[in-house]
Amino acid sequence: MLETVKVSIVGRVQGVGFRPFVFQLAQQYGLKGTVQNNMDGVEAFIEGRATDVQLFLQSVKEKAPRLARIDQMTIQRETFIGYKEFSIIKSRREGISQLVIPVDAGVCDECLAEINDPYNHRYHYPFTTCTQCGPRYTIIDELPYDRPYTSMSNFELCPNCEQEYHNPLDRRHHAQPIACPECGPHVILISHDGNIVAERDEALEMAGKLLIEGKVMAVKGIGGFHLCCDAHNDQAVSLLRRRKNRPHRPLAVMSFSIEDVKRFAKVSSKEEELLRSAEAPIVVLQKRKEYHLAEKVAPDMKTIGVMLPYSPLHYLLLKEAGKKTLVMTSANVSGLPIVYKNEDCHPYIGEIADFYLLHDREILHPVDDSVVQIVQGETDFFRKSRGYVPDALYSKMNVDGIVAFGGQQKTTFALGRNHQIFIGPHIGDLDNLSTIHHYRKELQHLLKWIQPHQRIGVVDYHPNYQTRELAKEFSFDEVMEVQHHHAHMAACMADNDMEEQTFAIILDGTGYGLDGNIWGFEIFYGDSRQFQRLAHLKYTALPGGEVCIREPWRNACGMLLTLLGDEGFKLCEQLFPSHKKAIPVFRAMIEKGLNTVYAGTCGRLFDAVSSMIGICEKSTYDGEAAIRLSELAQFDQQIESYHYEIQENQQKLVFDFSRMLLEIVQDVRNGKTVEEMSTAFHETIVQALVEGMNRLRDNFPQYSKKIVLSGGSCHNRYLKERLTACLTAAGFEVYSHKHIPCNDGGLSYGQLMVAAAKREEKPCV
Repeated sequence: MLETVKVSIVGRVQGVGFRPFVFQLAQQYGLKGTVQNNMDGVEAFIEGRATDVQLFLQSVKEKAPRLARIDQMTIQRETFIGYKEFSIIKSRREGISQLVIPVDAGVCDECLAEINDPYNHRYHYPFTTCTQCGPRYTIIDELPYDRPYTSMSNFELCPNCEQEYHNPLDRRHHAQPIACPECGPHVILISHDGNIVAERDEALEMAGKLLIEGKVMAVKGIGGFHLCCDAHNDQAVSLLRRRKNRPHRPLAVMSFSIEDVKRFAKVSSKEEELLRSAEAPIVVLQKRKEYHLAEKVAPDMKTIGVMLPYSPLHYLLLKEAGKKTLVMTSANVSGLPIVYKNEDCHPYIGEIADFYLLHDREILHPVDDSVVQIVQGETDFFRKSRGYVPDALYSKMNVDGIVAFGGQQKTTFALGRNHQIFIGPHIGDLDNLSTIHHYRKELQHLLKWIQPHQRIGVVDYHPNYQTRELAKEFSFDEVMEVQHHHAHMAACMADNDMEEQTFAIILDGTGYGLDGNIWGFEIFYGDSRQFQRLAHLKYTALPGGEVCIREPWRNACGMLLTLLGDEGFKLCEQLFPSHKKAIPVFRAMIEKGLNTVYAGTCGRLFDAVSSMIGICEKSTYDGEAAIRLSELAQFDQQIESYHYEIQENQQKLVFDFSRMLLEIVQDVRNGKTVEEMSTAFHETIVQALVEGMNRLRDNFPQYSKKIVLSGGSCHNRYLKERLTACLTAAGFEVYSHKHIPCNDGGLSYGQLMVAAAKREEKPCV
């Protein structure tokens, strides 16, 4: 019996070889019909014997390409048409898009084999790609995803590539970025003064030699430029740091193979899986005792960020550089977006790089490398960007028409369409016009592709965040404010598919509170609609406001002066003798309320302790004081916590660490090691929060025993692991982020979920 069915498939099904896959399945089962891309996804008409059609449909679900993800598959019986063959037909571009935008994918093993094969016409070709790997999001101009609407449209296919592209049995069948040495992009090596040094293979060969000689190079990849040098060469790394004015921030590295990585870092099976994955992020690993890279790659750190070459160009460059590990850090001036255009190389990073390894494939959408770590067997995203965005997440709630603008730091935006949520790439800190322009440009592109109705705009509660101004550029029916840490809470709940009310421990750096103070050490109870603030850190002064974030010693003085008065004044003079003249000024500022805000945040507490024990008085990058302090905490030592108090004030618990600060000062005087003090400090935070949760459970026995952990400080491995273990032992169920950063990179996701939940509870008019 013959039958005809229409199959509609929604999900990540464009740019992943889905149409060739369907074609080959149809050939396998002797079926006829058509398959095409459209603005929803992929649509196929399948005609043949009923048993073969059923086998075909089952295989579509079970054997989809590695980059594909089927979110919805609808099957509808149709009147018999009488197709003569099976064919891939021209994409349909009409209608409102429901597509999941294809993401960039690391080079696959098959393409690597070709570029290593001297008898293959793509031997040593740095832009080798197929349906299962290569650039996607970064080269797309319009949807559906077809070559004429990408930056590859400038390269006309040669006869060989044309044949592969149209051959349904070839793995490059309808691979949009397909290219070869005859018809595709090429590399070129340019000196600092703008002269062409070499092209094609010679450019890669010479670039490798220059890196071995200690030169600093700007290398154009998939999502933008990297600054690159030999990670074994102390002088080269020091030169890069000095030119980029990045004295301490850890630099990421790229190694030729997983075997090379294992020579200087510990690699678990989960971490190796991530390194080898199509997403190919930077993975933060523990250094081995046998660590042999230059010390200045990641100074004062026990960890190092590592990635494998995720493009043929990177792979060949490392091969030419003697398979050494190379520093591979984003090419940008501090605070500005990543450089991604050839013409911007010299103006922006001309004083940093000695040479530029360029290519002529245009990057339309720059993306930074994603950064992750594995904690307790789960992926913890520091930054979710290349390889992951703008892939769709799904919600049980209708999120249609909601645009969430994120925060001020590490910002992203999020768009809702029906039950899909699209989070944009990592943008960074909105502290300058260049970054704001970059934010606006990427938001407009995603809005054009996704086409939501733009009903609700969502902004942070902070009155001075730049995202508020960006939201004014749109005509929303409503603009909703969401408190910073409520968004963190909602993000973690949604990340774990939780809807019922729960506790939330939020440990963060900065978030504008409903009382006008700076929050960041909170225990909430509630859900995405509403929350109660049940506990927080005692407020202390930040004399000078945000400058205290850049200079943690100021923050320490504000904390000691607020909590300990005259005794705190003396301690400040003892701890920071080089700043003795400033301390009376701080006291006067606090007493008179001049240029002083009050904060109770985990980030500022870490900053204070870090400066008090001599780790970091001034931060040269965001979070430096806290990060360096956290690196010193010892998991394998049994060290008692310091003393603390939990007070009750207006039916709220208030954490007071005054005694801890006094004991830390005493330990400094007694010559305790920084490792011992850091560990005791971390354990104090853990024990205080566990005691606070036990007291709240006693006060509110009717409340759920579930807890979500969120906020940027939850990247701290010690806090996350110990809190999870101790709270679980106390009878709580503890949930952490899995797919979304716990820092402000996940804020827009949480904002969107809050807006969707509040919209659902509104009565229909």
